[in-house]
Amino acid sequence: MDVRRSGDRFRGGDPATGDSAGIETLHAFSFGRFYDPDNLRFGPVLACNEERLAPGAGFDEHPHSHTEIVTWVVEGELTHRDSASHATVVRTGDVQHLSAAAGVRHVERNDGEHPLTFIQMWLAPVEPGGEPSYTHVAGIADSTPYALPEAGATLHVCRQSEGGRTAVPDAAGVYVHVVRGEVGLGDEQLGEGDSARITEPRDLELVALRDAEVLMWELGSV
Repeated sequence: MDVRRSGDRFRGGDPATGDSAGIETLHAFSFGRFYDPDNLRFGPVLACNEERLAPGAGFDEHPHSHTEIVTWVVEGELTHRDSASHATVVRTGDVQHLSAAAGVRHVERNDGEHPLTFIQMWLAPVEPGGEPSYTHVAGIADSTPYALPEAGATLHVCRQSEGGRTAVPDAAGVYVHVVRGEVGLGDEQLGEGDSARITEPRDLELVALRDAEVLMWELGSV
């Protein structure tokens, strides 16, 4: 188990000035101008970014290809528009999946009156190319897995009250990101923004030390 702490994430964006005004980003993996050759990916997981957008801030239209982009809104509302004619407002507790495939362009903005925080995770597809696709699951239920066969992965959203327990999947790998609260994982304690990269977990449980919300990726390969 490789635990990465919230405070060790690379800080991007600029909440004050410039083209990225009103945007603050915390990167768990190498991303953009931040390059760490020892922190490029974990299995298919290429990025886990915590994005904080002030009202009116956003990312203008930009391209993606050969990437599975999964977004979890923590608070606020995310406005999404893309070149495949999808236009959606993604709210707290929603899962959004944009399969960039051979190529797509999109816009992401906070058009609401309140601050927006979302977690965006990028995964490498099993096979490149194809046609882009879009899925929006509003208010995904607790413990309902979201399968991502394009990347050989499954997302588990775990909302736990203090003392609650969730079995960690017996898989080739598991990536855990704590959205809020505090959890125990084996001999480790993880707080908000912490993550863990686990290879071949067996008989491992996620225990809520305080009320917690956790994103857990079950990976077919690492």
